[in-house]
Amino acid sequence: MIFFGSIGGDLAKNASDTAKTFGLDWPHFIAQVISFSLVAWLLVKFAYRPILAVLGERRQRVADSLADADKIKAELARTEAMQREALDKANLQATKLIEEGRAAAARVQEQETQKAIAQAEQIIAKAREATAIERSRMLTDLRREVGTLVVHTTSQVIGKVLTPEDQQRLSEETRRQLAA
Repeated sequence: MIFFGSIGGDLAKNASDTAKTFGLDWPHFIAQVISFSLVAWLLVKFAYRPILAVLGERRQRVADSLADADKIKAELARTEAMQREALDKANLQATKLIEEGRAAAARVQEQETQKAIAQAEQIIAKAREATAIERSRMLTDLRREVGTLVVHTTSQVIGKVLTPEDQQRLSEETRRQLAA
């Protein structure tokens, strides 16, 4: 221990000599250390810690804002994707409706065409029927007229007046020949 004691004494003497060389006054130095410690403690307590707390809160708010911004970006991207999906779905439905409309229009056109064809066929059938009836009526009128002419001509050629039975017989005979 003597070894440490002699080194310790030399060190204390060197420190004391250095302090005197630089003009160190122990009572003022201790007062300054206490004042500095008190000011440092007051600054730490009332300035440094509140500033660190404000900086921590600000750092937290910035982090929260960045997180919120990321959430908003993700939500915006999700909303845009949903909007695109809705637009695509609406476009598909619109295309489907247009195609259905075209198909319905084609069916209606085909039905109307078929109705028009059926009506035209009915009109043609009625015209044929009317023509056949008219022809039959005209043939009947013609037979009657021919019969009357034959009777009239025969009576003039023969020169006598025919009895109603003779007229009937000649009319019937003429009709048979015309029908054949």
